[in-house]
Amino acid sequence: MAPDAKRPPALVAWVQGVVAWVMRLKPVRVFLAYGAHRGPLLAAGLSNQAIFAVFAAIWVAFSVFGIVLAGNAELQDALLTLLANAVPGLIDTGEGGAIKPDDLINPAVLGWTGAVALVGLFFTALGWLASARDAIRVIGDLPGPRTNFLLLKLKDLGLAIGFGALLLVSSALSVLSSQALDGVLDWLGIRDSASTTIAARVLTIGLMFVLDTLVLAALYRVLAGVHIPLRFLVQGALLGALALGVLKILGTALLGGATNNPLLAGFAVIIGLLIWFTLICQVILIAACWVFVSMQDAGVPLDRRLAAEQAEAEAAERERLREELRAELAAERKPGFWRRLFGGRAR
Repeated sequence: MAPDAKRPPALVAWVQGVVAWVMRLKPVRVFLAYGAHRGPLLAAGLSNQAIFAVFAAIWVAFSVFGIVLAGNAELQDALLTLLANAVPGLIDTGEGGAIKPDDLINPAVLGWTGAVALVGLFFTALGWLASARDAIRVIGDLPGPRTNFLLLKLKDLGLAIGFGALLLVSSALSVLSSQALDGVLDWLGIRDSASTTIAARVLTIGLMFVLDTLVLAALYRVLAGVHIPLRFLVQGALLGALALGVLKILGTALLGGATNNPLLAGFAVIIGLLIWFTLICQVILIAACWVFVSMQDAGVPLDRRLAAEQAEAEAAERERLREELRAELAAERKPGFWRRLFGGRAR
């Protein structure tokens, strides 16, 4: 057979080249690494915990910040709107939802029930943070954290309080921005229902984008405890926040199509929240995988201590092999008994 006959046809070679090029693309490698580390399974587990954690966190947040919210209806509306935009189907805005605003603002919530719910928050929200830390580290092939258990829980508690405070600050900024926007539109003389609605929507999306970026950066750097250089952290957090923003814009359509089955009417809210949190957790872990793949491409170790220990172990192994080789060479050069007896004439 001629040598040319053994070569693959031109079309096959072209397809192989295209496949090889696609497999080298960074998004493809990220998704392959995400699947290899059981990312979808980890996200499913996180989403189940997230439902209970969010309910407990919201209950306690309104209990803790009730004094501030009780006398400020505008801040209440801004916070509820922020929550409704962040998690479609969570707050009942007139089209159905898991939580009615009046139940949260009820003064009875701001009493002993909030203190009792604080225990639930400790075992749910903090449990979700611990699971998220483990999932992110699994995605990066990192061992468990070496920090003391109590210190980890204190860090998780601090992050939970920080996230709640960040949400409240974002709501206050939303109120101030809306007031400033109304003043600008009045000054320009173009204030009407359509322009106000569009501008408010854009403002809310921009605020949520900044909030998501900060939260993702805190999850990857502070919660997971991974030393991530700033350029990789910003890149992953921005990509994750962008994906979360797209999900929030399309959230109503996505959840509406998934929960329109009449057989699921009685469970539509819970099913919608479960689907939503599954998508959110997928984005969180995929963005984390993007960060880790970027660091690996640049040759940056994910865990400096682990990399140093591995380097020491490899150096010790190389030294051991060299010692064994020296011993073998010395044994070969050492003359035997008969050679020493007959002066090297023994055969």
